[in-house]
Amino acid sequence: MIKSFLQRAGQRLKQLAGANKKTKTAKERHSQADQAPKKPAARRKAGRTPDADPGGRNRNRQQERGDSGSRKGKYRRPRPGKRKKPRWTPAAFPVDPMPGKSRFHDFKLPRGIMHAIADLDFRYCTPIQEKALPAALAGKDLIGRAGTGTGKSAVFLIALFTRLLREKQEGKTKRRPGRPRALIIAPTRELVMQIAKDGKALGKYSHLRILAVYGGADYSKQQRQLSGRPVDVVAATPGRLLDFAAKGIINLKQASIMVIDEADRMLDMGFIPDVRRIIYKTPPKENRQTMLFSATVTEEVRRLASQWCIKPVYIESEPEQVAVDTVRQIVYMTTTAEKFTVLYNLITSKPHERILVFTNMKNEAGRLSERLKRHGIDSILLTGDVPQQKRMARLERFRAGATAVMVATDVAGRGIHIEGISHVVNFTLPYEPEDYVHRIGRTGRAGESGTSISFACEEGAFYLPEIEEYIGKPLSYTVPEEELMKKPPRPAAKQRHR
Repeated sequence: MIKSFLQRAGQRLKQLAGANKKTKTAKERHSQADQAPKKPAARRKAGRTPDADPGGRNRNRQQERGDSGSRKGKYRRPRPGKRKKPRWTPAAFPVDPMPGKSRFHDFKLPRGIMHAIADLDFRYCTPIQEKALPAALAGKDLIGRAGTGTGKSAVFLIALFTRLLREKQEGKTKRRPGRPRALIIAPTRELVMQIAKDGKALGKYSHLRILAVYGGADYSKQQRQLSGRPVDVVAATPGRLLDFAAKGIINLKQASIMVIDEADRMLDMGFIPDVRRIIYKTPPKENRQTMLFSATVTEEVRRLASQWCIKPVYIESEPEQVAVDTVRQIVYMTTTAEKFTVLYNLITSKPHERILVFTNMKNEAGRLSERLKRHGIDSILLTGDVPQQKRMARLERFRAGATAVMVATDVAGRGIHIEGISHVVNFTLPYEPEDYVHRIGRTGRAGESGTSISFACEEGAFYLPEIEEYIGKPLSYTVPEEELMKKPPRPAAKQRHR
């Protein structure tokens, strides 16, 4: 029994010794492999060294695989180098000289601004641009009598962009958040938004930042935009601008260019005290270029300009005549009850692009818009009661052509520049003749043609003599054509909103 136990123990010891020998041999092999010189990674991938492939057969196979694309990632054909676009020059935008007209080429404008002008296809200057640009570019104070649709926004935008770019090249400026170098104030948020939009188009290649600051919109968002990055130009309404200035969000000490747009309307809306407070926050008038534009230059406007400007150059562009000359004006003799019939048939039977319909009262605009919708005509309503976000969305829909008819009060009468408005309809004639010119100025802008239609009904006929005196020419009166007097189909039943 003891003998058998010793035999089994001896066999077990032999097994353990054999296993230990095998482990030692494997460890030695691993150690020798680690000490052996490693082959280059490129050779391991190729499978052979270049010396072992004298015929280049392996390289030929790789090229074939790369050409056929059968083995992805093995070989990639080198990409051709990107060709640099040729530098844009004004020579790429040829405009022939024309007697009696000025080209933008005739002014020494920076290349980036000329590039943007070419994109916008601005070939010849409007009268206000031709007269005002030399003084504005020279840095002189300016009073310009010009209404909407005359191209006045381009005057001060081109002038201030040109000056800011020159100062940037000379290294005179330090761009900082919340410290604009140019300030534009306007009476309405619609006008402010339009100026900012025009500024972004004209400053597209100039690397200048323009912001719109106005009430009725996201306060925190505008604050972040002012504080987050340097800003060069601010277009603002007086109330929101003063609010930001009082809280230190915006500082106007570097605003060496000041533009006051629609100064007459600033007076009418009671903004002049706010404008005074804003001007006192800018540099002194000796160190500031001030440009003031107004549709009418009254004695009050001149008195304000004398306080804010130094030897201003006075430019007059007869905006009323511009509107009259480019707009075909039609006055239909109708009754009050017939006005909707003519409007309905005008929209449904006459060729048009966009139609802007004006009324005097907000409730009247709302009723007219609802009535058009019940007759199957999609229309947008724009009045002072519409919240700002909805107002912006509706304007964009109208601008994009998603809806071809807009019913509005005079809130849209000034400062809204929408391309392609073919007809303006005065469903009710305005109380003031100046508003008539501003309304029809929504069409026939900057030399384009347009059509305005007004109704000489029992009430509206009394306003026409003053309008004719104001525009300096008689209007032609006519009876609506037979096709415009067709009775509209019966409207859909009015739905109740729960």
